[in-house]
Amino acid sequence: MSPHVASEARDFLAQHPEIDAIDLLISDLNGVLRGKRVSPENLEKAYTQGINLPASVYALDILGNTIEETGLGLDSGDADRVCRPLPGTLMPTPWRRQGRQAQLLMHMQEPDGSGFFAEPRQLLGRQLERLIARGLTPVVAVEMEFYLVDRQRDASGTIQPPCSPATGERASQSQLYSVSELDEYADFLGEVQSAADIQGLPLDTMLKECAPGQFEITLKHGADVLAACDAAVLLKRLIKGVAQNHGFEATFMAKPYGLEAGNGTHVHISLLNEDGDNVFAATEGDPLGTPDLHHAAAGLLTLMPASVALFAPNLNSFRRFQPGLYVPMAPTWGFDNRSVAVRIPSGPNAARRLEHRVAGADANPYLLLAALLAGIDYGLSRELTPPPPITGNAYAQVEPSLTNSWCQALDLLEASEPLRAALGDDFLTVFLANRRAERDLAMQHVSRLETDWYLRQV
Repeated sequence: MSPHVASEARDFLAQHPEIDAIDLLISDLNGVLRGKRVSPENLEKAYTQGINLPASVYALDILGNTIEETGLGLDSGDADRVCRPLPGTLMPTPWRRQGRQAQLLMHMQEPDGSGFFAEPRQLLGRQLERLIARGLTPVVAVEMEFYLVDRQRDASGTIQPPCSPATGERASQSQLYSVSELDEYADFLGEVQSAADIQGLPLDTMLKECAPGQFEITLKHGADVLAACDAAVLLKRLIKGVAQNHGFEATFMAKPYGLEAGNGTHVHISLLNEDGDNVFAATEGDPLGTPDLHHAAAGLLTLMPASVALFAPNLNSFRRFQPGLYVPMAPTWGFDNRSVAVRIPSGPNAARRLEHRVAGADANPYLLLAALLAGIDYGLSRELTPPPPITGNAYAQVEPSLTNSWCQALDLLEASEPLRAALGDDFLTVFLANRRAERDLAMQHVSRLETDWYLRQV
């Protein structure tokens, strides 16, 4: 680590003498942030020497249990790897302890200094390099939906929508795009915006989504895919922290309520050539876009069935795939059509882009973008042609074909040669073992619904 980079720590502490602890964070397979907390006097050491964390951090399931089938646990001696700071990610956490704490993203390295093979961020970096080698730079924007829920459970012990800070009434209506609902939650949203400004996270828009207590926050588009995913991971932490300050819980579960809309992650992607021109931007008056746009869309559609395990990584993820709630159920595309999986939004020609609408808000942003870039690269390299774009309601025209089975999704990913080539055998071994072990654990749990329905009737 160069002295120049290490000076980031000294400069930060000089500017923020109130800081008394720094969280050193690494994002695991589920996008959960894990790591260590250090004192200010040890921050520069983290820059110059790194910190040690076991490689098995990438073997952890959602409960924090090490999945030995990944091969990263005791079979390997549960050995450490060095984790080093990501420059530019050292920032205060203003919602914590009167702003006296900070955070820093880390990345794990192999003994030779290369990126650790099972780290989702370095996997995304590999996909990015492939497009850059083609003279293309992705520009992306990430949209994330989430729910605020009451910290008090209802009489049956389940989650419930929050009470309005303004009226005290419990949310019960959709109120999509309601500005008055934004006003009611202005203190919460204002603190989210203020904390994001302090952290340098590029928030773009906030809106009321289509269920009680549901909101969406959009990050600005940018030509640094890795930074965009860093921002998405950190924004989740920020929103959850600010929500606690206001007496709520924030959740990015894909389907918190069975009869309400799920939480999605929508990703907008365009591609710039070496001259900085958008290769998706057609000549004025051409409504169907460029050949590159068609190739990219076709690649996304082709790899979509096998990518579902990355878009829907856990048991709850598949509850979201229900008709009539704006969740794509088949590999479809179209222009300015929110019923399809890959939408080409309206707007200025220079801003022509793809919007991928399949993934849940519980997806790991790095793995999501890695899959999307792999699909785009696959379509471009083979000059694939998509089917005709859908006009009108895709749900009424195309039968559901994306799997709603966690088991089948993992099998489809394992059998996909294009995704295996893109993601690597070693990574897929770890990911599939981790997800299958969590599924096996989930299948050991019998829900209350099952006892209510079947205990006396069968």
